[in-house]
Amino acid sequence: MTSSERSRDEHFMQLALEQARQGAARGEVPVGAVVVHAGEVVGAGFNCPISTDDPSAHAEMVAIRMAARTLANYRLPGTTLYVTLEPCSMCAGLIVHSRIQRLVYGASEPKAGVVASRGEFFTQEFLNHRVQVEGGVLGEQCAAELREFFRQRRLQS
Repeated sequence: MTSSERSRDEHFMQLALEQARQGAARGEVPVGAVVVHAGEVVGAGFNCPISTDDPSAHAEMVAIRMAARTLANYRLPGTTLYVTLEPCSMCAGLIVHSRIQRLVYGASEPKAGVVASRGEFFTQEFLNHRVQVEGGVLGEQCAAELREFFRQRRLQS
């Protein structure tokens, strides 16, 4: 990866971190995501299952839904999804079904992450779409947001 590619990935991950902070401000677990197409953000979102009473309202789901509406297509070829936390199985399936070209994530998710931590979902032979993956981009910053959120939550209880 070149330094300009790394810089681009860090820029968009910062935008995903801003989304995560918006979610945290609403009492949601701070995970944020942005979908980028041709250098432009076409979808953005943060975790909001609590406030929406929707268990599927993960940051990735929200951002991908917005990107599909923006691009007027349920398939999102040529896009990159930036998310602050390694995706779960639900979101990994969505990434494949929406034909995201590339996934860039920040922090690992040792309990439920299926990109590398609890399995390697995107390497399964039965999948009809291959996703390029880059993990650990601003990983420490992304993990720090989550640690601080849960630290504050413990102090409040």
